[in-house]
Amino acid sequence: MDTENNHENKPTNTPKTKEDEKKPAKKIRRQATQEQLDHPLHGVKLVEILESLVEHYGWKYLADEVNILCFKHNPTMKVSLKFLRKFKWAREHVEDLYMDMLEERKVPKGREK
Repeated sequence: MDTENNHENKPTNTPKTKEDEKKPAKKIRRQATQEQLDHPLHGVKLVEILESLVEHYGWKYLADEVNILCFKHNPTMKVSLKFLRKFKWAREHVEDLYMDMLEERKVPKGREK
């Protein structure tokens, strides 16, 4: 082993890419399928969902439908979003309401069955 004039007198035949070995591998991004791209919730953020529901129905209706305290007592976007991100069942319920609202908007008035 040859030791060059380095500060620690360590052998120089260690690989220079040791720093590269410590780096984590890059994640490979999956491409969205056509089914995922066609889904109405694809690309829609939770904040956009909640804002449109509050604008369309109001907090009172959401409190009656979802039955969570953050919609009933002093409702705010920040607290509601935090709760919806934490509890999957509540988020799914709100997403279902959003889907129903989108369906409502598609059906022209007077053409309901």
